[in-house]
Amino acid sequence: MNIEMINLYSDYLISSFGKTTATGISELLNGAYSHDQFTRLLSNNSFDSSHLWKLVKSKVRELETNDGVIIFDDTIQEKRYSKENELISYHYDHTLGTTIKGINLLNCLYHVNDVSIPVAYHCVTKTVKCINPKTKKEQQKSEFSKNHHFRELAHQCCKNEIKFKYVLADSWFSSKENMNFIKHKCKKHFIMALKSNRLVSLSKKDLLAGKSQRIDSLKTIENYPVQCWMSGINFPVLIYCQIFKNKDGSSGKLYMVCSDLECDADKIETIYKKRWKVELFHKTLKQNASMAKSPAHTVCTQSNHLFIAIYSVFRLELVSIMTHLNHFALRTKIYIKALKISYQQMQQLTRCVT
Repeated sequence: MNIEMINLYSDYLISSFGKTTATGISELLNGAYSHDQFTRLLSNNSFDSSHLWKLVKSKVRELETNDGVIIFDDTIQEKRYSKENELISYHYDHTLGTTIKGINLLNCLYHVNDVSIPVAYHCVTKTVKCINPKTKKEQQKSEFSKNHHFRELAHQCCKNEIKFKYVLADSWFSSKENMNFIKHKCKKHFIMALKSNRLVSLSKKDLLAGKSQRIDSLKTIENYPVQCWMSGINFPVLIYCQIFKNKDGSSGKLYMVCSDLECDADKIETIYKKRWKVELFHKTLKQNASMAKSPAHTVCTQSNHLFIAIYSVFRLELVSIMTHLNHFALRTKIYIKALKISYQQMQQLTRCVT
């Protein structure tokens, strides 16, 4: 990797407030680097999760502790006007309840001592052609599911010997395959959200007898975690329901499953609350690292741009640690500084004509 070129492009993504192009950064650097050099950076490389780990490894080693958490979640960046390809395709957005065209990115965030570092990721690509059974039209789908890639990234974290105790994820990743993988293969604990219709048994005897019930029918879990058994999982888990207040004053319920039987309600809530850090990561990736502001046309250049955007969030986090400012406050300072310079330049020009 040409780390000098990557850092230059990363600084450009962080400081830009419009479209990011190879020509744009070349002009910004007064031609010290040609636009062809940045074009080659994006087109002649195949950056992936392993390259990201090489760039963040030293900082992870400096900060890691055994009580760190690994957080998984995916995000969709809409690319409504971009040409459809393997990377930019149609994905179901559960937050909107509809299908949108864009980039689907699965991220793995390491959170420790109030610092969040991206340590792995996967760009969802749809490479397999098939016929939609409803519309009878040809469409593309991914070769493997996101849950498959979830397990791959979790394995990568263990292989990289990152110190952590819990894996956190929402209900989209709380499959029995994922739970078994984290518990048995990774030798770690998990706290995940569950949908209200998930079935549990109150004892192993009930599980073997096929007796189960929906978790939203268990009233006792609203007060404290209850030990239960789930089909396809050969170890007991804690099921807990957190009652919370929405901004409009209404109440809501969050059902969670925890593999650490020593946790109480407060500990489950405190640890799972850290999952929100990945939502902030996605927000800053889109708004502060120019994730969707590249006019790149090929899967290769688009993927490499995404890689550097993710790396840019990591670099923003390092500056945030040093300055004690969050990512958005940092970007505001950059914007105000640039605006002042622009305003001063404009004043000099207008004096010449008035």
